[in-house]
Amino acid sequence: MGQGQRSAAVTLGLPSWVDGVIGAPGTAFPTVDARMAVVIALARQNVERRSGGPFGAAVFESETGLLVAAGVNRVLQAGASIAHAEVLALTLAQRRVGSFDLSAAGLARHELVTSVEPCAMCLGALVWSGVRRVVTGARDADARDVGFDEGPKPPDWVAALEQRGIDVVRDVRRDDACAVLAAYRASGAPVYNPRRHP
Repeated sequence: MGQGQRSAAVTLGLPSWVDGVIGAPGTAFPTVDARMAVVIALARQNVERRSGGPFGAAVFESETGLLVAAGVNRVLQAGASIAHAEVLALTLAQRRVGSFDLSAAGLARHELVTSVEPCAMCLGALVWSGVRRVVTGARDADARDVGFDEGPKPPDWVAALEQRGIDVVRDVRRDDACAVLAAYRASGAPVYNPRRHP
């Protein structure tokens, strides 16, 4: 390790255009459909602006619909395999509320809304985040059909989350979310996956 490597900082940020999609601070999205619509809009803009992969996510207060933090995929731009939309949304939400646990005492109940079902990494991240519900658009199979490697998720991941007290709602605006995946593939942008090992 070179000199200074131990203290090197890593900053993962969002594109400046994100604020224009999510609205002013304090914007509330009262329905699950409205929350998914804004998440899909984030994913679509990320593709159209060539600022990342076809994935968007956001953390909301479940009861009020208040948007706490948004995220878009930034893997290629950040040069970091962890820069998934869900990871960024969860991290920014935790910083905003001042706790690594989004279910800490005194906090509102939180949910993660994501344009595509979580990959193996994001599944692990949401388990430890403290969210009490996850809402998904496109399915894992839809992302795999475009060529993305979603990792070794357990086939019963929904039941596993529910056993941990995390509700799962699937297929919200699935066709719209799939259309973003298709647009990304049609754009010719790279479908990034780790080097495959035998």
